[in-house]
Amino acid sequence: MAKVVQFFKESKAELKKVVWPTKEDVLSSIKVVIISTVVVAVILGLFDLGFTQLFRLLMK
Repeated sequence: MAKVVQFFKESKAELKKVVWPTKEDVLSSIKVVIISTVVVAVILGLFDLGFTQLFRLLMK
């Protein structure tokens, strides 16, 4: 039981050392992730469309 209590005390102490991001940092990171996801989705969609058209031409 003492080890469990010690674990939580040490965990709490470590969490106090963490430098938490500001709201602006989090929002900025979210924007980067969303924009990156949309860009990659569009690129993959264009590749898919291109390969689909290519295979349709080859199968005729």
